[in-house]
Amino acid sequence: MPVRLEVWGDYACFTRPEMKVERVSYDVMTPSAARGLLEAIYWHPGLCWVIDRIHVCAPIQWMNFRRNEVKATVSAAAARTVMNRGAGELWIATPEQIQQRATLLLRDVRYVIDAHFELVPEKAAPGDNTGKFADIIRRRIERGQFYHQPCLGCREFPAHFRLCETPPPCPDALAGERDLGYMLWDLDYAAADTPQPLFFRAILRDGVLEVPARGSGEVMG
Repeated sequence: MPVRLEVWGDYACFTRPEMKVERVSYDVMTPSAARGLLEAIYWHPGLCWVIDRIHVCAPIQWMNFRRNEVKATVSAAAARTVMNRGAGELWIATPEQIQQRATLLLRDVRYVIDAHFELVPEKAAPGDNTGKFADIIRRRIERGQFYHQPCLGCREFPAHFRLCETPPPCPDALAGERDLGYMLWDLDYAAADTPQPLFFRAILRDGVLEVPARGSGEVMG
């Protein structure tokens, strides 16, 4: 069942995985970020979201800023050691663990996501069907309901959303064809014990990013 969703926000950061320390966003929303946003609105084990295309409805604008971040985390191994010994420290001294990091993000973004969902027969209940799911999804979108705040890449950048009938016209700045290079398609959780990243060659044509299907041969990983 097709779903067309318009999303927008003040800031967005769709982080490139090849950047190890500093966060640098892709030029536009990634398919995995679009899927995560839809799952924030409605997730069910009996269906899976498939992203068909992403319309970029605002010019691509960048913003660079620096902020203080805590560089350390409390590991599970350390927590287990403290629990076994019955003594130890399970806290982080923030003043000692702060470092400055730069972020290159997008601002004033607006997208229209064309997607559809498919049933997962082995996980769907006997009463689950596409009509039932379509009614629930439309009702949740119209009421602005979600399981957790939809975001534009990072949790600190919330997304507004609504149903969309017709995408806005392509911005003049995005007319023509633009090669965005290799972009993260999604993570494959079935390939191995650890998720495997999948990539595709992203081409923006008149503000529209066509997302290839998993078995099309255009998705590599």
